Amino acid sequence: MKPAFRLSVIAAALSCTIATPVAAQDAAAPTAEQSLAEMRAQLAALAARIDQLEGELAEAKTETATAREQSAEALAAAQAPAEKPSTSIAFKGAPEIKGEGGWSFKPRGRLQYDAGFVGAPESTGRETGFGNDVRRARLGVQGDIPGGFGYKFEVDFANSDVAVTDALISYGHGDLEVSVGQFNNFQSLEELTSSLHTSFIERAAYTDAFNFIRRVGVGVKYAPGDLLIQGGVFSDNMDDLPTNSWSVDGRVVYMPKLGSAQLHLGGSLHYRQYEDGSTTRYRQRPLVAFTSERFINTGNFGIESETSYGLEGAVVSGPFHAAIEGYWVDTATPGGIDDATFFGGYAEVGYFLTKGDTRGYKGGTFDRTKPANPVGKGGMGSLQVNLRYDRLDLSDQSIFGGTQDGYFLSLAWKPTDYTMLLANYGKLDYSGAIYPTATGDRDYAVDVVGVRAQVDF
Repeated sequence: MKPAFRLSVIAAALSCTIATPVAAQDAAAPTAEQSLAEMRAQLAALAARIDQLEGELAEAKTETATAREQSAEALAAAQAPAEKPSTSIAFKGAPEIKGEGGWSFKPRGRLQYDAGFVGAPESTGRETGFGNDVRRARLGVQGDIPGGFGYKFEVDFANSDVAVTDALISYGHGDLEVSVGQFNNFQSLEELTSSLHTSFIERAAYTDAFNFIRRVGVGVKYAPGDLLIQGGVFSDNMDDLPTNSWSVDGRVVYMPKLGSAQLHLGGSLHYRQYEDGSTTRYRQRPLVAFTSERFINTGNFGIESETSYGLEGAVVSGPFHAAIEGYWVDTATPGGIDDATFFGGYAEVGYFLTKGDTRGYKGGTFDRTKPANPVGKGGMGSLQVNLRYDRLDLSDQSIFGGTQDGYFLSLAWKPTDYTMLLANYGKLDYSGAIYPTATGDRDYAVDVVGVRAQVDF
């Protein structure tokens, strides 16, 4: 309490006190000593009350200041950004878990079920008609390890057979990545594009005919800007180890953007040295994998080495895409008697009938198509039609494996990013097929219808 205010209060109290004894003297005439004592008592009580009020006022001020500080702290805490949790989970077809320091873990898998019909001349005696197959049933994991390392491991359980597909450890720094383990060699746009993102039920005929498979080895990838350089040294597939056979592979891709269009120009080179006494063969099914019939086949022949080279080109522009590849295999046989060159290639075009959709492309291969208007979000997904001409020639020198010319049509419906229904029709014209008709004719056609249901995560 301020001193001036205190004095005014005391003065008022004194006036009241003095007035009271004066009035009382008229009634009872108390002595002067009694009046002075009463006045002192009243002053003491008044001073005590003033001290009490000053204490209460100081306490109230302290409580008000404390409340203001607490309110300010609460407001600041509410406005401050929330601390990020040490572990986060995002959904990319399946949960992807990311932890502190660069750890990540994501399960992955795919299921593809195929069915259809193969129609060949009855007099060839081949088993055709209806067929179906669990084409792929894969489960695996992938992720990152602190320090720039990564891992991927996947196993295929299709048709009760267990086979390791990818099994690798990688290290990346900037534009450079090194991989060790089992993975796809660096051969062909068509081969390196995942089976989840191909435009037909199977890849081009030459990729299977020329034994493109995953092999154990060391690979290096360098990707500065629009350029991609890949190279590696490989042995063989895990199922065929140990072996003394080895190969080297290299691939270069230039992938610039021209306006809104994505271009792709590339080439690859492959050399494989076989261990002594090896044999090989090149053969192929009519489009689908649920038949075991192969109407062109070189049969087994001795081989020392093979040198292969391929050219590839593609363009993606809005709903339209086109791709073309050619691949040659030069074989070196013991004594050089039956050295032969075989060829495979294809040309295709595709177009989305649904608005806003385009074929995915990433890092030198075709990638996932993501419907602009998926089912479940007010749309019907994406619908794409594709046409392809596919050629495979397995005849040269003294080897007569036959030729196959395929004319294919496909319709691909993707309701969502991770589901697809695919329908295919193929007409395959054979020349020099290994199975003759009853009249000895080796030139005839085979018709194929195939459908696929696919889901992945």
